[in-house]
Amino acid sequence: MSGPLEGVTVLGLEQAIAAPLCTRHLADLGARVIKVEQPGVGDSTRHYDRAVRGLAAHFVWLNHGKESAALDLTAPADHHLLHELLERADVIVSNLAPGALGRLGLGVDELARRYPRLIIVDISGYGRGGPLDHKRAYDLLIQAEAGSCTITGLPGQPAKPGIPIADIGTALYAYSAILAALYERERTGRGAVIPIAMLDVVAEMMGFALNQVIHGGAEPEPVGMGSPMVAPYGAYPTADGLTAVLGTTSDREWRRLAADLLGRPDLADDPRYARNDDRVRERTALDAIVAAWCAQRTLAEIQQSADAAGIGNARLNGIRGLAEHPQLAARGRWRNVDTPAGPVPALVPPALAQGWAVAAGRVPALGADTDAIRTEFASTKPTAAISGVRPQSRVLTQDFTHIGRKS
Repeated sequence: MSGPLEGVTVLGLEQAIAAPLCTRHLADLGARVIKVEQPGVGDSTRHYDRAVRGLAAHFVWLNHGKESAALDLTAPADHHLLHELLERADVIVSNLAPGALGRLGLGVDELARRYPRLIIVDISGYGRGGPLDHKRAYDLLIQAEAGSCTITGLPGQPAKPGIPIADIGTALYAYSAILAALYERERTGRGAVIPIAMLDVVAEMMGFALNQVIHGGAEPEPVGMGSPMVAPYGAYPTADGLTAVLGTTSDREWRRLAADLLGRPDLADDPRYARNDDRVRERTALDAIVAAWCAQRTLAEIQQSADAAGIGNARLNGIRGLAEHPQLAARGRWRNVDTPAGPVPALVPPALAQGWAVAAGRVPALGADTDAIRTEFASTKPTAAISGVRPQSRVLTQDFTHIGRKS
């Protein structure tokens, strides 16, 4: 078996999460991913912590299956080498700081003219144009601008989701757009320019809340372990000191929860709770009823009864609970990947067709593949810089950083 992207070469001028997660998924499917890093420094996530046998948890998560080329793109020889790589690459993914590509002589429009078959993904915080296009944009900043923090947490206490949804969402949109662009190129022979703004991604994710407000509704208020849009739907302590999570997403489910699970057909027939928007208004009263029922039962009893009634339910786990989750273990969702510190566990990619091989890959040490790449892509004929632009020597120290360094 081979991966569906075997033979595809991807360059990553990338840092932190959004671009590296995108390119790691391409590597998982068999693409060759060459990660370009600043010599002596590398991707900023290399230095976040030493949690994985001395390696950083973020970097190990995001970069297995790649090669690392430590290139000083302000140096003529390495700038020339990058163009040799671009001559043979299928995709380039970048999330450098605003304007960095242009100052390196690698402006998106120029790249598209010079390499018409190249698929160019330019990830930014706010997109090109508009009053904020110059700003750096970390995950928290984008979530704040896009309103997601205001529907997370508790009333008066906005919170950033623990998962960096702006970075991850951007990575997945970039990944899917690249796959579509590769398919289109098979038919037309043309590459593509794909600008992706993190603000646009989170704005899309906020679609339901946007619709509510645009059409005259009130600003949704956060409800902690729940959703401002449906009720009852939340987390409830159990008699054995654990937490059950129960939810209803339709009027039919509510009637089953009330009559079959809680044993309260009177609630199922009560017109105050007939529709979801009615129940949202009565959230406090309904949460108290469900909480009182759960407090008298163990988690196992609640889950058994909820399953029998056809009501969605879960256990509130910590990270250790996820790491040891029996569902992941039973379905073979773990594998080992190599690192400079030895093999470590990693999850199997979540989206694989039957028969697709998963590239084994490794987490590269900084610059581990530089010499081999220089040899492979060496050319005896220098390549002129695009449009005569020479890279500025100050670019790397000031701009070779991700628009989302901190999650």
